[in-house]
Amino acid sequence: RTTVRRMQSRLQRDSAVERLEPGRYRAVVDRGWWIHRGPNGGYVAAILVRAIDAEVGDPDRLLRSLTIHYLRTPEEGSAEVAVVIRRQGRTLSTVTAELHQDGTLHALATAAVASERSGTPEFDELAAPEVAEPDEVAGRERGALSAPPPIPMSARYEQRYCIGTPPFQAGPAASSGGWIRQADEGPVDVAALVAYADAWSPAIFSLGTFVPVPTVDLTVHVRRDPSGFDTSWCLVRFRTNVAAGGYVEEDGEIWSRDGALLAQSRQLAVMMPLPA
Repeated sequence: RTTVRRMQSRLQRDSAVERLEPGRYRAVVDRGWWIHRGPNGGYVAAILVRAIDAEVGDPDRLLRSLTIHYLRTPEEGSAEVAVVIRRQGRTLSTVTAELHQDGTLHALATAAVASERSGTPEFDELAAPEVAEPDEVAGRERGALSAPPPIPMSARYEQRYCIGTPPFQAGPAASSGGWIRQADEGPVDVAALVAYADAWSPAIFSLGTFVPVPTVDLTVHVRRDPSGFDTSWCLVRFRTNVAAGGYVEEDGEIWSRDGALLAQSRQLAVMMPLPA
């Protein structure tokens, strides 16, 4: 009898954490997830989710809510994640996590991890947009995030734009979306789902302009366990309604290929001037 082991995906490997002691984990920030000035915020979020999940240690409790504040840009290399379970209820754990490098705090997260509950009423008015299937969408696959200059993270995902306007093409609204999967077709667990919430080209780029927009804070609400749905591709939609005072917000939704709403996101980013 032969046992076939599936290789870890790049995201699984690069966001993995090693437990050093209770509440303390080691991670390695990999340069393969770099954008213009440092690692992508969704990738950093995936590292924090891995540590939170390891510390809670209960497979029946799913990450329901995650909010991360990005204080500083992490560097390539070793990092530590400190996790504290602030309250452990019968069905819900409230957890904080901090990512440190060389004793300096770089990211701070608060999470709610909870088991399934029954409740009424139940309804879902966020239907997935009607779009062509991924194989029917022409064009942009690996490297779809690239903008001058090319960024390493563009090789980590395949994307097929079919909602709104692709980036840098001067569309009428700051709205964009389409199909996404990992370039190595890795599995979509909750950590990957959180990474997807910040993996797409910023919606503001659909207006035809480019300015760096590093994330100030990111919130993701996980609405369903992705393991129960077809996530060979996920459908995402992101939109921005307000850019003011040097800051821009973005709202997003992530659906499974079979139409289940998996997550909702919201983030605030700062609009940085281009270097002279």
